[in-house]
Amino acid sequence: MVREIWKRGFSARSLRYWTPALALSVAAVALAPYAAEAVRARHRSAAPAAPVRHLPYPTLDWPLEITNSQYLPLEWSEVPGWNDDDQLAAYRTFRASCKPIAARPNGAAAEDKALGDSLRDPCREARSSDLADNAAAKAFFERHFEPLKISKLGDADGFVTGYYEPVIEGSRTQNEVYNVPVYRRPSNLFVRGFKQDATSLPNKGPVYRKIGRRKLVPYYDRAEIEDGAIEGRGLEIAWLRNQTDLLFAQIQGSARISLDDGSTVRINYDAYNGHPYTPVGRVLIERGIIPREQMSMQRIRDWMEQNPEGANELRRTNRSYIFFREVQLSDKDEAVGAQGIPLTPGRSIAVDKSLHVYGTPFFITGELPIESEKSKTAFHRLMIAQDTGSAIIGPARADLYFGAGQEAGKVSGRLKHNMQFVMLVPRSLDPVARGRKMPLPDARPSEKIAKLFPQVLPKEPGKDAPKETAKDMAKDTGKDQAKGQDQVSAAAAPSKDAKAPAPAANAGAATTVAQNVAAPQPVPLPEARPRLESDRNIRRLRYGRRHRNHR
Repeated sequence: MVREIWKRGFSARSLRYWTPALALSVAAVALAPYAAEAVRARHRSAAPAAPVRHLPYPTLDWPLEITNSQYLPLEWSEVPGWNDDDQLAAYRTFRASCKPIAARPNGAAAEDKALGDSLRDPCREARSSDLADNAAAKAFFERHFEPLKISKLGDADGFVTGYYEPVIEGSRTQNEVYNVPVYRRPSNLFVRGFKQDATSLPNKGPVYRKIGRRKLVPYYDRAEIEDGAIEGRGLEIAWLRNQTDLLFAQIQGSARISLDDGSTVRINYDAYNGHPYTPVGRVLIERGIIPREQMSMQRIRDWMEQNPEGANELRRTNRSYIFFREVQLSDKDEAVGAQGIPLTPGRSIAVDKSLHVYGTPFFITGELPIESEKSKTAFHRLMIAQDTGSAIIGPARADLYFGAGQEAGKVSGRLKHNMQFVMLVPRSLDPVARGRKMPLPDARPSEKIAKLFPQVLPKEPGKDAPKETAKDMAKDTGKDQAKGQDQVSAAAAPSKDAKAPAPAANAGAATTVAQNVAAPQPVPLPEARPRLESDRNIRRLRYGRRHRNHR
């Protein structure tokens, strides 16, 4: 166009003809970059936003997590014996557990366990309605809970034993007949993270005693306590006839002491000395003294009474020792569990309180020798977790409470059986529903990208990382300059061999920065995506296309 104008000359007529066209052309050329940018911006706004990366990955709210356990969601129709139980009796026991659950302040921190505070919702309805028939109680549990079969990792079933409240003869004062003390918790017993006068202490883990103001040593074991390590300190609640009576009270976790003046003292588990529990029955089996199939609490007692010297040695193989507290209960009241409410015979169980929340329903099914030692009575019963014990450890481990007295002792003493555990999980913690809302992790980067661009974040000041000096930072800078961008991954972890000197003018600034920001630490990424044949084909196609375009 310009060439035509040049040929024809710059006459007035030609200028009038070509000036508008020339102006439009210049404007189009000038505005072309802006138009291209507008098109790109429109495409960017229409494209989906890239996901925000959080490095390191945030702690995810997993649906359900119980240490060292495996679980399987079930339908109610898949729970064996569910339709044969008396759910009304279980509902009343559960409703009793709801009182301390509801008493927990709303602002209090949730329990650091799988169920947390999720029992509040079913408890709210249970406390507002007192059901009177089994069908309504059964519907209540099916409406508010999901059945979840649970067992220890690698085991098909759980394991149950039984316990009861012994009735023992004793005295408030020491004499020739009653000479074995029942101790309350000593004031020098110490558990890390708990006050010494705390109302509830853990039932496992180390326990110490203080020497002076600072030194901590393991607490006395059973042999040391029986030999008088804590006597004369005013810790005696009552006195019993022999050590065997005390051992059985400690195994059961509670007892009724019938005093020589006709009154009764009720004692409950309060703390233990931190040493591992060793079942004396297992020791007798391993020594070949009592066959496994004949083992029971009564057989242990009979052997101890017939072998007093052997009983002393056998008892001390169990280094664990239980301390009690006196509780104000009448003879008509049942023993109080660790949840702080009276237990229900045949419906209350003791569980591992480090894993489970008190008030959790467990449906336990299998066969137990209830009628006699050799009977196989079908047992399909919904039980409520209301107690604990130092020997009750694991996700599917329970002690079944059978009441007080000699008959309850006979039944509970012969229980040591594998049973199926179905934990009732509140629907608010449905693992399937919550699992759908879990965020997916980022896609794995390619091997090349992961190598060239490692992700780093500044570490929190004062978190196990020494402050970096100006000399160290200068070494890093010199090393980066020397090796270049293709060695970024190596620069993220500085080498001690870098010898580049630091500029004197920057030394003070480098020291100031090092004092405020700790050295960046590499953040581990997922394993790099492996190279595939399809990737190489794609690269060949892209290279060929570029080569053809530049011909």
